[in-house]
Amino acid sequence: MPELRRAGVAAIGEVARIEGYALAGVAIRPAEDPDAARRAWDALPSASGVVILTPAAAGAIGARRGERLTTVLPA
Repeated sequence: MPELRRAGVAAIGEVARIEGYALAGVAIRPAEDPDAARRAWDALPSASGVVILTPAAAGAIGARRGERLTTVLPA
């Protein structure tokens, strides 16, 4: 039987918009400005298979979003 690996889920963005996801086990990466969002993206562990982004964080990360599976929260 092949080994199954569990991918982690992370959220990047303004604390007020992402903090509730921690209750479901999501790794929270607060980012209140574009530079912080880019730093949080760069610091994600390779095991982060899905990344939830606020609209502001998605704008800051730009085309690099294609490096991972992402979803953007509604505005």
